[in-house]
Amino acid sequence: MRSLAGRITLVTAAVAILAVLVTGSTAFPLIRSAAAEQARQQLARQADAFAAAPAASQALDLRERHLLGPDTYDISTITPAGALSGPAAQILTPGEAQQVLSGQKISLTLTRGGFQFLVEGRPLNKGGGIVLTRSLDEVNAASAQLLQRTVLALAAGLLIAVLAGTLLARRLSGPLVTTAAAARRMAAGERTVHLEPAGVSEVRAVGDAINTLENALLASESRQREFLLSISHEIRTPLTAMRGYAEALEDGLIPPEDTAGVGQTLSAETDRLDGFVRDLLALARLEADDFALDLRPVDVVTLLEQVQRAWQAAATQASVELTLQVPHQEAGEPLLVTTDPQRLRQIIDGLIGNALRITPPGQPLVIRAGLESTPPDPTTPGDRLGGTCGVVAIQVRDSGPGLTPEDAAVAFNRGALARRYTGQRPTGSGLGLSIAARLAQRMNLNLTVEPPDPTEDGACFCIRLPRTPAPPSRRPAPDKGPSIIPGSVP
Repeated sequence: MRSLAGRITLVTAAVAILAVLVTGSTAFPLIRSAAAEQARQQLARQADAFAAAPAASQALDLRERHLLGPDTYDISTITPAGALSGPAAQILTPGEAQQVLSGQKISLTLTRGGFQFLVEGRPLNKGGGIVLTRSLDEVNAASAQLLQRTVLALAAGLLIAVLAGTLLARRLSGPLVTTAAAARRMAAGERTVHLEPAGVSEVRAVGDAINTLENALLASESRQREFLLSISHEIRTPLTAMRGYAEALEDGLIPPEDTAGVGQTLSAETDRLDGFVRDLLALARLEADDFALDLRPVDVVTLLEQVQRAWQAAATQASVELTLQVPHQEAGEPLLVTTDPQRLRQIIDGLIGNALRITPPGQPLVIRAGLESTPPDPTTPGDRLGGTCGVVAIQVRDSGPGLTPEDAAVAFNRGALARRYTGQRPTGSGLGLSIAARLAQRMNLNLTVEPPDPTEDGACFCIRLPRTPAPPSRRPAPDKGPSIIPGSVP
């Protein structure tokens, strides 16, 4: 029985059988003992009656035996001289008879010839004594009927317990069977499964979890479907252009003087396709379990100066003023953070590439670094700029159309802004911000969309990292920083 219902039934039956065995093993000796004690008390009362009024008791005994048949006890007498007459002569010893003659009452259970007897002896006022005996086997035989009825009662209780366990097992396992069937339907691809939670609270919780999982799967598959449709549309556009030019070249429709221009177009469309593929591969790498980080102290100012130099040519070509704003460093102290410089550079490059695409010509694109104070932490060494190490904030602010609060809420969702503003403003593949957000998450960094500033145009993205205090003995060598990673620009 591997099913839950079978196991519950089996456990219930086992518990019921154990209870019956324990009850029987305890009750049967108690019943026998109680029957023997009751017979002894009855025999003692009879003996007391015979001792108090021998003649009247004997007459009454003879009358009862004549009317009702032989009684369950035997009467024997002891003469004043110590002679025993009756069945007790084979049971009592002379010493025990002498106790009765000496005026003592005896109440014994004796074994003679393999049989047990209840013996009650009483002295008589005029000398001699009287002895009543009863076979204990007769007492046990009389109690056998009570034992049989007890066995029947225990058997009935066992049967009822097994039936109750079976009904309980079906009641408990029924909702679980329904839940398992719903889970199998979901695994087979059905997405309209809805469970009405039933049963005990734990089973109802499982049903609620299945319904929650179904809703999550529906939402996730819907987002994936929209993402794939968006990506397929974006990929189809350069493929269509490339196919058109290829067929035109094959048919000889391109004049020789236009060949260079066609080649440039094909190269640009190939670069677009290559960018899509790199972005998709970057997302796949971010989801891998073996994602590794090379953590070390990094001078943020030095890193941002390298970023500015790397992007200066692209900004000049787009007629965008790329500026870097960093805090004044007192006594040459660096603005240190502990992170992976190559991965941090990849996030910054992605944000700058996105900002450069939507910043109009002649407008500024600002890279800014600053130190934000944090509440004092007794476990963190203080710095020289306010008593706490603080948080280093790296901002990338463009001069584009900006983001509404609704845009900011979905800015890091794959393709959300690209789908919303296609045809209205310059957009990329829709993966750049998603890659930056996922990379920041894997690095335990805080990447946010900052609220709009009334005094500045555009959108602002901010990376926040805990500041690392500089060693007191020496200033660390500035990090050389990585080169621009291909494919980091969305």
